[in-house]
Amino acid sequence: MRQAPRLQAYAIPNIPLIQAGDDIVACILRALAAAGLTLAAADVLVISSKIVSKAEGRYTPLAAVRVSARARALAAETGKDPRLVELILAESRRVSRKRKGVLVTEHRLGFVSANAGIDQSNIERGDEAALLLPCDPDASARDIRARLSRESGVEIAIVISDTHGRPFRVGNVGVAIGAAGLPTLKDLRGNRDLYGRPFEVTQLAYADLVASAAHLLCGEADEGLPVVLIRGLDLCAPAGSAADLIRKAEHDLYR
Repeated sequence: MRQAPRLQAYAIPNIPLIQAGDDIVACILRALAAAGLTLAAADVLVISSKIVSKAEGRYTPLAAVRVSARARALAAETGKDPRLVELILAESRRVSRKRKGVLVTEHRLGFVSANAGIDQSNIERGDEAALLLPCDPDASARDIRARLSRESGVEIAIVISDTHGRPFRVGNVGVAIGAAGLPTLKDLRGNRDLYGRPFEVTQLAYADLVASAAHLLCGEADEGLPVVLIRGLDLCAPAGSAADLIRKAEHDLYR
């Protein structure tokens, strides 16, 4: 009888409050050692995009933002701070939906989310500053993976996670905005179900599932647990990137 699969997940304690220019890899290795954990082959580290953004200096004081006429008009429609709206527009390809209190855009990276993923929670002077997403999360994931794999001597995988809402469901879920070393999209087309019928359309957003699993531990408030180690995942399929998860516009019925 085939053994049933199982996963282990550990929120890594004692990750310090990250500042611009901090070495995330060094911080993670110190925290792992302090927790008595050693990386093993095929481990996946899910890292909050927030600490990657902080390390990359994506913290922006609102006082430094020059507001355009377009941003002022959109701020009047949505009731948002015009400076924040300016940052959202600068990080976006286009506005998808807008109404009082809501501004949903297509981010420059391709996904659709509220406020272009710009966050003001859990940052210093959050009322007067904003944190943008990493410039290139897939590249950040590749860099972090390369260094951690080299330092640990084993090949691991990295997911950089964020939280997104969904248009027809209440609440946020974890999503992968950057990834390296693991399959991000598993194509099950051609496989068969329990009764021998072939799958014709089924694809798994594998990296998003990994991100959501990690968010059960890392939380969204004051938990201070931005890194989660997941062990036991099947990483045999070809590795991909988070960009693979973006649905093309011509296949999108709702955009």
